[in-house]
Amino acid sequence: MIFRLLTAALLLLAASPAPVQSRELTIASRPGAWEEALREIYFRPFAAATGIPVRAEEAWDGGMEALRAHAKSGDASWDVVLTEAATLHAACEEGLLEKLDWPAIGGKEHYLPQAVNECGVGAFLSATVLSWDREKFPGTPGWAEFWDVAKYPGKRGLFRGARGSLEFSLLADGVAPGDVYKQLRTNDGVERAFRRLEQLRPYIVWWQSGAQAPQLLGSGEVLMTSAPHGRLFEANRLHGRNFGTQWAGSLTQVIFWGLIKASPNLRQAQQFLYFAGASAIQARLLPYGGLAKGVLEAMPAEAQATVPILPANLTGALPTDEAFWRENGEKLDQRFNVWLAR
Repeated sequence: MIFRLLTAALLLLAASPAPVQSRELTIASRPGAWEEALREIYFRPFAAATGIPVRAEEAWDGGMEALRAHAKSGDASWDVVLTEAATLHAACEEGLLEKLDWPAIGGKEHYLPQAVNECGVGAFLSATVLSWDREKFPGTPGWAEFWDVAKYPGKRGLFRGARGSLEFSLLADGVAPGDVYKQLRTNDGVERAFRRLEQLRPYIVWWQSGAQAPQLLGSGEVLMTSAPHGRLFEANRLHGRNFGTQWAGSLTQVIFWGLIKASPNLRQAQQFLYFAGASAIQARLLPYGGLAKGVLEAMPAEAQATVPILPANLTGALPTDEAFWRENGEKLDQRFNVWLAR
């Protein structure tokens, strides 16, 4: 693996020699279970292979307000950002990110289609899944069982927000994944989702950060919960938990790399994206994998089951409709907050 890492770096350097840089390459990533993995798999090996120093900026919350404030301050201390599709789209429209020079970072054809964006390249796929403690619940529940508190008594954990809660409500009500956003684009569909959510309301424990979801399971406060799949993997691997992952009915989203507009280290940032796009490197980013072609083939068979991009795990999954949430997110968030405050 080390040989392949060095080979990727040598190819990168041969294709695009690095000019002198005025400061270290700074990468701002939104919080997540992936933070330490990014340092170990991308940042440190890239610095070692290329001689380009890297600094990880971990104070960013991943939101647009902080990104706008950073741009308005004239502080040119960020070069690369790791962010969700919604922030990437807004930042691209506002001119806060560079339009990608795809040949300089490996070419569009190197990636799966969902990884290709005008201002971003997909780093990996993240999934919010249904989870339970196998020590306390021996079955394999789906969203219908999640809502069935009569048959399976106990509290349920959900993210405190319209996004996710409404999709899972419709899945629990028997809507096929491919029809969820068709339903939510109608008034009847929105009403249906809120009616279903209201049924579960007395039993819901709301979580607001990804780390809270497995904590709720571990403490026994909830019988089941929605949760970021990376947090579950982390809890099982590092803390000896036995949390289950239900891939059917999971809600997936692409996490992107973007380049800050007018970064003084643009060339080095492009080299980083070239390096980070190597399938052999992305295959080490568990439990995410990457979105370069060939990642699964470069991954051990036992590791493939942990990543959302495995075809079996994508079967029955629901890709987040980012266009829907751009168009409807504000009004649905307002309605959700009013509903929650009642």
